[in-house]
Amino acid sequence: MPTVAIVGASTNAERYSHQAVLRFAARGYTVWPVHPSGLAVGGHPCFRDLAGLPGKPDVITMYVNANLGATMAAAIRLAQPRLVILNPGADGELVRSALDGLHVIQACSLVMLAQGDPLVLAGDQRGGIR
Repeated sequence: MPTVAIVGASTNAERYSHQAVLRFAARGYTVWPVHPSGLAVGGHPCFRDLAGLPGKPDVITMYVNANLGATMAAAIRLAQPRLVILNPGADGELVRSALDGLHVIQACSLVMLAQGDPLVLAGDQRGGIR
């Protein structure tokens, strides 16, 4: 089962990051919300940072501003994701250049999920299978 870390996951059901938790889970991903509060999101245990994850995520999807995202570049690299998705508001040259060398796309995770498996859509031939 593929894994996803949702950085900036919110407990507020109206936020896109909260909806991403639910939709990735519905697609069959093991979901790891990441937020400094550590509060569960959509019934999923939340991790305070990427270093606390129980494994390496296949996907990291970012819902934090680009400045914060850029400061997380070292932690993202250590997590070794197959794909990093920069959602609208989390995208931009600052964070893209900080993640140079990783498979990074600027896209909306929710739109991708509506179209299929984000790993497949981003060109990972293995898709959701590890």
